[in-house]
Amino acid sequence: MTSNRPSSSDTATRSQRWWARAAFASAFLAAAIPVVSAGILSTVGVLCVGVGGVVVTVAALYWFLSSRGPLRWISLGIAVLAPIVVLVLFVRAQLLAEVVASYVAAFLAVLCARAALRGRPVDTAMPEVPATPARHPVLIMNPHSGGGKVARFDLRRRAEELGAEVVLLEGPGMVDVTALARQAVERGADLLGVAGGDGTQALVAAVAAENDLPFLVISAGTRNHFAMDLGLDRTDPGRSLDALREGVDLAVDLGWINGRPFVNNASFGVYAEVVRSPAYREDKAGTTLQLLPDLLAGHSGSQLVARIGDDVIVRNPQAVLVSNNPYGSSDLVGLGRRDRLDRGVLGVVTVSVASTRQAVALLRRANVRGLAQHTTAEAVIDADGPDAPVGVDGESLMLSTPVRCTIEPAALRVRVPCNRPGVRPAEPTIDWVRLRTLAWHDNPQRHSRSSPFGPRR
Repeated sequence: MTSNRPSSSDTATRSQRWWARAAFASAFLAAAIPVVSAGILSTVGVLCVGVGGVVVTVAALYWFLSSRGPLRWISLGIAVLAPIVVLVLFVRAQLLAEVVASYVAAFLAVLCARAALRGRPVDTAMPEVPATPARHPVLIMNPHSGGGKVARFDLRRRAEELGAEVVLLEGPGMVDVTALARQAVERGADLLGVAGGDGTQALVAAVAAENDLPFLVISAGTRNHFAMDLGLDRTDPGRSLDALREGVDLAVDLGWINGRPFVNNASFGVYAEVVRSPAYREDKAGTTLQLLPDLLAGHSGSQLVARIGDDVIVRNPQAVLVSNNPYGSSDLVGLGRRDRLDRGVLGVVTVSVASTRQAVALLRRANVRGLAQHTTAEAVIDADGPDAPVGVDGESLMLSTPVRCTIEPAALRVRVPCNRPGVRPAEPTIDWVRLRTLAWHDNPQRHSRSSPFGPRR
């Protein structure tokens, strides 16, 4: 007997279709509410006031960062007052309710759009390979990293109970982490791991890669960006040790900068210059505000030239960020996460904002060179001196110029636990063309777009 019940795939498609239609309906309401309630002229006035408030706020914030003395604090006052003035004008014109309702409708449009697109395949899951437990794992632990997480979470005892040999990074003086890792390999280590910051992770990861050994990341650093992108639990680094009993391997890319490995990113320009200052550790905010005006104006710091691949040259950017795989389009400055670490490309972001006009132009994307994102296999950053300050995985270094950044695809075999709380599906980018297809075409799969990063390797 043939069932008339719809299949699960039909139901999913129908659900996506209605979510997509709801997104368009909410977007229409967001535009229609102020027009119907207040009239076209009032709506135009609302738009002008709102856009003007945003422009003034952005300009004032740039003046605050690029000025000194009274002008800096006057600019900060303007940046704070501008949104308040806009709100007061809306209230006096009795348009606050319409504006709030329009924003609510726009927010609902975004939620419905994400619900409609969430059902499509998103290429964010890195392939996992079952792993055989290591017989002689060696873990290098920095007892000072992350404010003493090694002791606080009793990582040494927990690791030794699982059969690991633990080597502590204890002085006196500087410890050669790379040499320690190579000595562990000579003693027969069949897995290397690190409980420490991202800079230490990268050094040991390079030794693991050159010896084709699995590499274990223990999230005992301060920020643990690499651990976050691997989906590891950053609140309890001890859960990373579960990979010693029951783990899987991920093939992960490794970045190189002038022959030095990096797992996260390398930053040039403003940030690297500020962090290099001896006063930065004692007074981060004060040092940043003191140095920014001259750095933004180009009166101090290195003059950079970024050559990205074979075709793109960016001259005199204020900042360049080169990352091991690109960050999401909504997170260009590396504060969030990378959805994958195996795309085989560097992410390069350049920032060129040397005036208030250029800062405001970013709002309407008129300053196309102001904030640009690229992917490439190689980036070369040159400067006007023999050396340039670079922040590599959070560490301040001086590197000889030109600085060459490359990526080694699938160089690293990272051992991670089977269950990782940080693994989550990436939020889909809102694509209104695809939404239109979902809303009014019977077979949206025929109209699906390819990934902006190209085919999956």
